[in-house]
Amino acid sequence: MPIVLPRGLMVSVSGFRGRVGDPLTPELVAALAAAYGGFLGGEGAGRSVMLGRDSRTSGRMLAAAAGAGLASVGCDVVDIGIVPTPTLMMAVRDARAAGGIAVTASHNPAEWNALKFATAEGMFLDAPGMARFRRVLEGEIPRAPWDRVGEFTRDDGAARRHLRAVLDLPFVDVAALRARRFSVALDCVHGAGGAVMPELLERLGCRVYAIGLEMDGRFPRDPEPTAANLGDLGALVRESRADLGMAVDPDVDRLSLVDETGDPVGEDFTLALAAAAVTRRFPGLVVTNLSTSQVIEDASAATGAKTLRAPVGEINVVRRMQAERAVVGGEGNGGVIVPALHHTRDALVGAALVLQHLLDEGISLAAAVGRYPDYRIVKEKVAFPREVLETAYVRLQQRWPGAHRDRADGLRLTWPDRREWLHVRPSGTEPVVRLIAEAPAGPRAGKLVEDARAELDGLARSP
Repeated sequence: MPIVLPRGLMVSVSGFRGRVGDPLTPELVAALAAAYGGFLGGEGAGRSVMLGRDSRTSGRMLAAAAGAGLASVGCDVVDIGIVPTPTLMMAVRDARAAGGIAVTASHNPAEWNALKFATAEGMFLDAPGMARFRRVLEGEIPRAPWDRVGEFTRDDGAARRHLRAVLDLPFVDVAALRARRFSVALDCVHGAGGAVMPELLERLGCRVYAIGLEMDGRFPRDPEPTAANLGDLGALVRESRADLGMAVDPDVDRLSLVDETGDPVGEDFTLALAAAAVTRRFPGLVVTNLSTSQVIEDASAATGAKTLRAPVGEINVVRRMQAERAVVGGEGNGGVIVPALHHTRDALVGAALVLQHLLDEGISLAAAVGRYPDYRIVKEKVAFPREVLETAYVRLQQRWPGAHRDRADGLRLTWPDRREWLHVRPSGTEPVVRLIAEAPAGPRAGKLVEDARAELDGLARSP
């Protein structure tokens, strides 16, 4: 019978996510995994499906449910344990598996979890693929007979293979980095990063001072690595006199930075510095999303590279990268994508490239950041009925009639002559609408968000 998706479940190209127990139950996870196994079979992808998770307390339970669902439709399950999401994606691609499922809610709080679906390419489902999968949910899921149910195996080497691939990249000078011996403060927030980030940094010759390495899923703070959540990392940088600090989210696809004074530098700089390290050696295009800071364009232009933009969502950026044959890309939330490695946001490659950039330039992180214009980016989340969003977009365009308009993803208004922009879009990971604005240092970005919020509040209150 069809799978009825419960209220409160967030569904997007980022997967299916919700609060554990309501609406995300083991029964629902098993059904969704079975449907995905059936979908892969219908696509002619094969039987082998890789399964990984982050460290959340609900992860073992929900991964077991997902494995049972996959086996029930005849899929052979390869369990790779607690690993970064990019590790799972690489493993799927390299093993030529039919697909994969990551049990992770990425940056969401501990009471959330999710299923993220990987294709045989080692990438997330794109919008057409998700639409086809959603149609499978509306029909009967054919279960395997008793003698055709799937088998279970383990693969404990995926993380090691991932580390080796990062260290083998042509634009990571391991010998020079080892000679430089950066000191790095690290915060893995009790997520999957504890299994890989310290080893990566040590193999790059770094002296590592770490917190949050226990992979127990009991996050001591909001796990999203935004500036407001990096106070403890900043204190560790100052106490250890580290060259910089690095923080990853629970599934290790995002990397945020803290400079040598202990001050956060903003997630957008992760991609900016990583892109500079790549394009310095391999000139080419850079792709990012519509909500990422202009500092990406500035950093790319410094090496002669051009920046293109795509709708928010990792797979949207990836598809544009593939179409344009970009050499590097990612999102301003600290997600770096390097096609020479794989087409997934990856904090491990981001960390290596940031260190490489600092080595190339022979400067501190604060000095690297200080080379670029001083922008202020303001991000807010507001509760707003999605069925009224189209009306809101019209109201916002009327509020700023002279702005350039981009409707590829919500509404993005830009004022190029003032280096200002405002992006209003529904979140794909939370039941909110995101308001993001950027302008040169000063009050303008905050005023854009304030004015946009006032327009939305007025609509929400109107009968």
